[in-house]
This record gives sequence, structure tokens and C-alpha cells, in this order.
Amino acid sequence: MSGFASLRLAVSAALIGIAFVSPNAGLVGPAVAAQDVRLGPSGLPLPRFVSLKSGKVNSRIGPGVNYPVDWLYLKPGLPMEIIQEYDNWRRVRDSEGAEGWINQSLLSGHRTAMTAPWQRGKPAQLNLLAKPEQGARTVAVIDPGVIGSIKQCNGEWCEMTFAGTSGWLNQSQVWGAYPGESIEN
Repeated sequence: MSGFASLRLAVSAALIGIAFVSPNAGLVGPAVAAQDVRLGPSGLPLPRFVSLKSGKVNSRIGPGVNYPVDWLYLKPGLPMEIIQEYDNWRRVRDSEGAEGWINQSLLSGHRTAMTAPWQRGKPAQLNLLAKPEQGARTVAVIDPGVIGSIKQCNGEWCEMTFAGTSGWLNQSQVWGAYPGESIEN
């Protein structure tokens, strides 16, 4: 038997063995189907949302200070999505899809979200509601692209605070919480 054929046979046997040993092999729950979650080297899930700690954060093209700065973020609390980890560096994505590497010390686990960044520049406004239900009383009207602090999300609605005013937004209207994700911040 050639080396390639025996390698192919060994890989096939290993995959079949995993299918028999793993109790959840082949099962995909709703949360996994909606978002491919795995654990990074830190032991925390990837991808995940965080926010910027500082008002001046360099995003680099690689994981280290020897890599050039690609972006300079000037907004503390800006939500970022961690998509990869390497040592003390986190590869992040912003709401516009720009990616870069930021040192973990400049990131916070405090959850923030941006209101409908995909609607920026359009004549759209979002109603911040008194209760997590359609038709509830409007407590404020929020423009797209505004950053607020997440208090909690129940998988469908997020309770958020914007400049001291709290209320509820449909979870589909924010960038900073995954669809169906529950959060206690």
C-alpha cells in the first residue's frame, strides 16, 4: 500500500471513530447553526464581541508592535468582534468590516453595540422602547450608528443605555450582539 493511500485510510478511520465516540457528532443546535463558535487559545469563544477601552487604539496589520498601524480608533466603547487570537493580540473586525490586530490590554469585556450601522447615511431612525415588545411606548429616537451600552439581551431584545436614557431595541437592530444571544452585562 502506498504512503498516500495509508494516510488516507488512517484519516478516514479517525473521522469515523470521532463520529462514534462524540455524543453530539452530526448534531447542530440552533445557536451553533447561527454562529460557528469555537474556543480560542484564551479559552474564550471565537468569535465574540468586546469594546475598546481607550479613546486612542492602534489597529495593526499583524499581531505585534513591529507591524505597521493600519487604523487608529478614537472612540472608547466602540464595539469590536474578536475573530482570532495570537498570544496577547486579538484580530478584530469593526462594524464596517475592517480587520486588524489590537493588543488585548486595549479591549474590554464590557458589551456595547452600535445601532444599525448598515443604515448610516439613510433617513432611518430607531425607536428605543420602554418594554421589550412591539408597540411599546417610545422613550427615545436613536439614529443609526450610535453606540450604546448593553445592559442585557434576551435573544430577541436588548436593553441598552444611550447617554443616560435606557430602553429596548430589537436585537436585529444592533451590531454588537449575535442573533439569539443572551447577555447579562
